[in-house]
Amino acid sequence: MKGKIALITGGSRGIGAAVTKKLASLGADVAVIYAGNAEKAEEVCAFCRETYGVRAASYRCDVSDFAAAKETVAAVKKEFGTVHILVNNAGVTRDGLAGTMKEADFDRVLDVNLKGAFNMIRHCYGMFLKNREGAIVNISSVAGIMGNAGQVNYSASKAGLIGLTKSVARELAARNVTCNAVAPGFIATDMTGGLSENAEKLSASVPLGRMGTPEDVADAVAFLASSGYITGEVLKVDGGIAM
Repeated sequence: MKGKIALITGGSRGIGAAVTKKLASLGADVAVIYAGNAEKAEEVCAFCRETYGVRAASYRCDVSDFAAAKETVAAVKKEFGTVHILVNNAGVTRDGLAGTMKEADFDRVLDVNLKGAFNMIRHCYGMFLKNREGAIVNISSVAGIMGNAGQVNYSASKAGLIGLTKSVARELAARNVTCNAVAPGFIATDMTGGLSENAEKLSASVPLGRMGTPEDVADAVAFLASSGYITGEVLKVDGGIAM
């Protein structure tokens, strides 16, 4: 990936940070998009610069905001020249049962998880067309495949990402641009920290007997980002829970 530019949303922690470091380890320059924690984002960038000698810069952006996403992509293009790899990882949860979920909680999750991915694809689209090469990897979830009680908003957003992935894959295939999704299962991150009390029970429900790591997901993202003949696919990284 030497000489390639990778843009990773939600890249300051968890899966996003692991993906950023993995792509940097393969030689890619990285643009880290974060929502709130500038210090964490800069830590990831500093690690990539010092450890792998690549260019790395961070940008604050609410990806659900169409105009803000456009401005951020323009800033990345100005600094790095283009984008070859786009990883849509930014995501939030607002869990609750469908019968009692607040409209605002449903809307926020769809806005960030699904519309945010569209916004970034939309604003990077021209660069992919011009380059006539590239890779998009969207971070979905097994919840978008199986459903999950108490997560109607999250599951809907992640299922929507799969449809988005397949449609974009068809649109960009003629320009040698791939678009795939990774569907993690139970991954040990800050987002799943609230499940720690049930970690043993959750691990027991996974055929491989453990929760996954952000690095497990990052390996899958790197594989899809570097494979030029796989597109429109959903790669589960779930220890077998959704097989």
